Amino acid sequence: MTAASDPADFAGVLALASAAAFALAWLSAVAGFGGGVLLLPVFTVLFGLRVAVPLLTVTQLASNGARVWLNRGELRWPIIGRFAAGAVPLCVAGGLLLARAPLAGLQRLLGVFLLVVVLWRRLRPHPRTPGPRTFTAIGAASGLGSALLGSVGPLTAPFFLAAGLTRGAYIGTEAGCALLMHLSKLASYGSVHLLGARVLLLGAALTPATLAGAWAGKRTLGRVSDRLFVLLVEAGLVGAAALLLIGW
Repeated sequence: MTAASDPADFAGVLALASAAAFALAWLSAVAGFGGGVLLLPVFTVLFGLRVAVPLLTVTQLASNGARVWLNRGELRWPIIGRFAAGAVPLCVAGGLLLARAPLAGLQRLLGVFLLVVVLWRRLRPHPRTPGPRTFTAIGAASGLGSALLGSVGPLTAPFFLAAGLTRGAYIGTEAGCALLMHLSKLASYGSVHLLGARVLLLGAALTPATLAGAWAGKRTLGRVSDRLFVLLVEAGLVGAAALLLIGW
C-alpha cells in the first residue's frame, strides 16, 4: 500500500502518519529507543520502502534534534565523537547502496532485522562496558544498518547503558549520535535522488507531530516503568517483523 493520490485519502494517510510519528517520538523520548524502528514499518505500508527510509530519516532528524536540545546539559561529547567517527562514512556508503537495493529483499531483511533486535536484547541485555574503540565500531555498524534499514537504536541501546549513561544523559547522548547519522544519510540520499520534493514535504508535514511527541516524552520521562516500555516495544517489533516477512 502507498499513499493515495486522492486528496481526501491522502489527508487520511497523513493524519495516520502524524499520529504514529507523535506516539513513537514520545516513546523514543521516554524509553530511549524503539520509535524509529517501529515507525519504519508504518511508513513502509503507507508510502513504500524507498520513500519510507529517507522519510524516516527526515522525521528522526527532528525527533533526535529535539531530544538533544531537551537534554543538552547531560550530553557525553566524547562518546558522540567516537561514535560519529565510525558512523558517518558508513552512513554515506549505505545511502548509496539503498538506491540500488531490491525493495522486496530489503523489506524481508528489515523483518529479519526486527526479530534479531528482540533476540539480541534478550540474549545480551547487559554487555560489558564498551571502550573508546568499541563505540567507533558500534558507530560503523550502526551507520550502515541505519542507512539501509532506517533505524538500529534497539541494537545499540545496551552499549550506551553499559557505558553508565542513564535517563537524560542516555537519551540525549544516544540522540546526538543518531542526529549525526541522520545528517550524513540525508546528504547521501540527496546525492542519489532519494530525497525528492515529496519526501521533504512529507517530512515537513510530520515534523510538528514529531516535535510534540518528543516534548511530551520529556515531560513523561521518569514517571513510567522501564520494564513495561521494553515489553511493549519488543511486542511491537515482533508484530511489525511478521507483517514485513509475509509481505503485508
